[in-house]
Amino acid sequence: MTPRNLWQALAGRAYLRTAWPWRGVAYLGTGVLSGAVALVGVLVLVAFSAILVGLPLLLFSGVALAGTERWRLRIADAEPAADPHRTPPEAGITVWGRTRVREQATWRELAYALLHATVLWPLELLALGVGIGAPLAMTAAPLQLAVDGGHEARVAKLWLVTGYPAAFASAAAGLVLLALFLYPLGALAAARAALARAVLAPREAELRTRIGEVTRSRARLVAAFEAERRRIERDLHDGAQQRLVALTMSLGLARLDVPPDGPLAERLALAHDEAGKALTELRELVHGIHPQVLSDYGLAAALADAADRSAVPVVTDVELPRLERPVETAAYFAVGEALANAAKHSGASRVRLTARHTGDLLAVEIHDDGTGGADPERGTGLTGLADRLAVLDGTLAITSPPGGPTVLRLEIPCRTGTHPSA
Repeated sequence: MTPRNLWQALAGRAYLRTAWPWRGVAYLGTGVLSGAVALVGVLVLVAFSAILVGLPLLLFSGVALAGTERWRLRIADAEPAADPHRTPPEAGITVWGRTRVREQATWRELAYALLHATVLWPLELLALGVGIGAPLAMTAAPLQLAVDGGHEARVAKLWLVTGYPAAFASAAAGLVLLALFLYPLGALAAARAALARAVLAPREAELRTRIGEVTRSRARLVAAFEAERRRIERDLHDGAQQRLVALTMSLGLARLDVPPDGPLAERLALAHDEAGKALTELRELVHGIHPQVLSDYGLAAALADAADRSAVPVVTDVELPRLERPVETAAYFAVGEALANAAKHSGASRVRLTARHTGDLLAVEIHDDGTGGADPERGTGLTGLADRLAVLDGTLAITSPPGGPTVLRLEIPCRTGTHPSA
């Protein structure tokens, strides 16, 4: 298994042969840099806080540093740390600041910034000095001896070597120490990354809040989409369709007023036929946007209508109450897509459509006797079908072995017997 963080890498036998030891060193080294910058920034803001200018900036300095730290965490841990903050309800710096002050994450990030600026980065600097600096100084003993004239050199300012045999022995010992020190340095970097994730990543309650916000936002988008769909349908039905009906009637009356054998009669007949075809196509379009039977009589009647219009014979077994409008719409178009796929790709001679609502779940199953082998990756509309259901927390299960049959089962959570008015 490929390690995804330093803890997993340390548990493997090939730790020293991977890039993880040096990623740990890089994480500690960049921590020293960010900590030093944070210390300077904190001191400056504390100084300006005496005149009440730097106090708000000091409060939100943790937010700025935390963003950098979550990005830097990827050095030691491949799993990204999510931003724990909520999106402000409105634009503007005042609303943003009010939202941040009310969040626990802001205060955790401020505490982390102060700890990082005063305690953590000096410890990281000390660890790197002992674990990397000292072994590298020992490894450089032959070079240092050569620079000093080949007579004597003081290694790491601690002991004196007076010849190349001792210098090379020091270099070998330095390499061994470096390999040994990479383990505690990796453990320190892993612990440091775990601390950053524990403080800066969202807590479970914050994740639940964000999931709730996303769910509500998605529900609003679905409702807005359905409202726009109904508006387009109404405009087409009451506007363009009525104009085409009037045009067709006018052309029909005009045909009665001209000699039947003349060239004008032929042109009027052609125009009359084209207007009739355009009206038929527009009616099909309006039906495809949102069938009237779905609005008036519900999903059960709409599925029966879809079965009657299918190119493949469909046997229906549908027992459904009226459901929520978004659920009925999503289920109807998903079934329509499934029936279209069966007609185009499966070679089926018969389809069985079953729909039930039990408890708080709508379950629809489409079973065809075709050749099977349905694969969402081949672009047959199954991916879009699954995406349509996912908007309502629905799921799509596909069973389609080569040779058939193909069974599509879609499930959508919904309350029992509710249907809000348009």
